[in-house]
Amino acid sequence: MANKVVITGTGLYAPPSKISNEELVNSFNAYVDNFNQQNKAAIEKGELTPLEYSSASFIEKASGIHNRYVIEKQGILDPLRMRPHIKARSDDEQSIQCEMACQAIHQALDHAQKTPQEVDCVIVSCANIQRSYPGMAMEIQHYMGMQGYGYDMTVACSSTTFALANAYHAIASGQNRCVVVVNPEITSGHVDFRDRDSHFIFGDICTAIVLENADSAKRTGFEILGTKLLTSFSNNIRNNSGFLNHAEMDDNSPPPRYCFRQNGRKVFKEVIPLVQEHILAHLADLKLNANAVKRYWLHQANINMNELIIKKVLGRDALPHEAPIILHEYANTASCGSIVSFHLNHHDLKKDDVGLICSFGAGYSIGSLIVQKQ
Repeated sequence: MANKVVITGTGLYAPPSKISNEELVNSFNAYVDNFNQQNKAAIEKGELTPLEYSSASFIEKASGIHNRYVIEKQGILDPLRMRPHIKARSDDEQSIQCEMACQAIHQALDHAQKTPQEVDCVIVSCANIQRSYPGMAMEIQHYMGMQGYGYDMTVACSSTTFALANAYHAIASGQNRCVVVVNPEITSGHVDFRDRDSHFIFGDICTAIVLENADSAKRTGFEILGTKLLTSFSNNIRNNSGFLNHAEMDDNSPPPRYCFRQNGRKVFKEVIPLVQEHILAHLADLKLNANAVKRYWLHQANINMNELIIKKVLGRDALPHEAPIILHEYANTASCGSIVSFHLNHHDLKKDDVGLICSFGAGYSIGSLIVQKQ
């Protein structure tokens, strides 16, 4: 018989720097002025298209985002740089993702009333891993004083739910007793802040989740009733950054800057029905009615997408508490979005209430967990 698995703690680390839409737009529009002025002759000849200005109202209407947290602010807002300025660290220093992760993990362990020594696995899962090796999870395990083993994985914005499914099965099978899943997302490192259609989407953050065998839990939490994963290949969300970039160049010039890019209209059209079908199928697996679920913690992609997905699932407009939106404060935080929503919006649920955590993103990838308050 499989072990009962419970979520007993969550943690959230947000960097101290925050950028408002107004600040971001002022920087972007200054960049547009510079570009159009420097390329005035080519634009007048029709050889180049002038760049368009942005506005805070455009961003809010398109996404529901008002602010975003970032690791480094000044470099992003510098119209001549348009990317964060993150100082390189020596091999003997904690990496920046490790530093973020340790802060979120400490909070999650305190919530779960566990010590680092009681953790026998740590999984680092996020859209972008800082390096290939040694593993980020191994570094975090070392600095946290954890036992067992750790490994890294990435499934874009669904990285967290896929890692939670791995952790669930490891504990249910008896392989592990307590697993920490941690998601240090530095999304500002893969954003092209010169792109009007995407420069406002993402924010930096780190979440951590403690999962354990219910028999050893020191506090009540949420039992995981089931997990469901799906992938379907698509080029509509892509980032070609990788270790072969420098080898792909035909000369000795530096490689181009590889950043997040997407065909937003196709993503909107194609992902919504996939997520709707996935959620309804997962609920059907457990013989649950969509309207019997007390809370939906969805990936925070953009407000229009989230509202339409939950409307299709429920067959009606959702009440704000049924599918909380945290985009206005945190923006899209890649794999962390659904967990930020869960972390901030689960304390009012009562015993036996059922909720669903769901992520969706590049791949396409969709992951969900159905949980019940204990």
